[in-house]
Amino acid sequence: MPAHGAGVAATSVVTFRTLLFVPGDRPERMQRAVDSGADAVILDLEDSVAVERKPQARVDVAAFLAGGARAASVLVRINPLGSGLAEDDLHTLVAHPPAAIVLPKCTGPDDVLALGALAPALQPTPVLPIVTETPGSLFTLGGYARCRGSLLGLAWGAEDLSAVVGAATAREPGGCYTAPYEMARALALFAAHAAGVQAIDTVYPALRDEAGLAAYAGRACRDGFTGMLALHPDQVPVIHRAFMPGEEELQRAREVVAAFEAHPGAGVLSVGGRMVDAPHLAQARKVIARAPVVHGPLVRA
Repeated sequence: MPAHGAGVAATSVVTFRTLLFVPGDRPERMQRAVDSGADAVILDLEDSVAVERKPQARVDVAAFLAGGARAASVLVRINPLGSGLAEDDLHTLVAHPPAAIVLPKCTGPDDVLALGALAPALQPTPVLPIVTETPGSLFTLGGYARCRGSLLGLAWGAEDLSAVVGAATAREPGGCYTAPYEMARALALFAAHAAGVQAIDTVYPALRDEAGLAAYAGRACRDGFTGMLALHPDQVPVIHRAFMPGEEELQRAREVVAAFEAHPGAGVLSVGGRMVDAPHLAQARKVIARAPVVHGPLVRA
């Protein structure tokens, strides 16, 4: 298993089903988060840490990163560019870089490039920007392909966006998003796939609603997201189950792949009485990629 902190390739084949947040000033929770089974843990220096606690949070995060090999990849969410706090956050990470940097309130690809220029000592640590937290960011989503080599993926969120525009809520009574935030979610999904990187769905905030979480995560997988942000270790196994293909789905996918491998020159084939072509083959490969695997931490090249 690769060691955490050995470097990171932004285009790594590792896919994160779960990325679990931990407040950066709660060191007693960090190892528990790593041991939760999450594919990645995000040590948070932003929203979950009060301003007066941020210096101590940097110390705690740096100490944890210095600890060496982990069973999960360890990412760090810094404060937004322009907040006056990001520079100190980045300086804290230089001695022991995380697997990736989570960039909140990212306004577009230029922010990703600016982050690289702001912290050249952290290159080539990839970036996971949260790309829908400001109104203007929605108009830049189509441009992330030009900084693909710097990206781990694209994540989205609705809470900051709805607060900025003064919305009473981003959700319908049943938990689904209202139309403006469904649009933001869809745009983020397509932006990630257009850039060729992981598409990470946002958190499900109702921590005790396991059925609701299972439905939400299942919808995320159905719609084409590759993983999801999590707020509590108890959410991890629920999300993992949602992103795991059923045996029948997996068997059908294997049959499609096997058919095209047996007829490499074919454009269209009949598999199980259904006509399948190149898009079906691409989808089948994605289903197989979601099958249970041993997830090691992301490794820097």
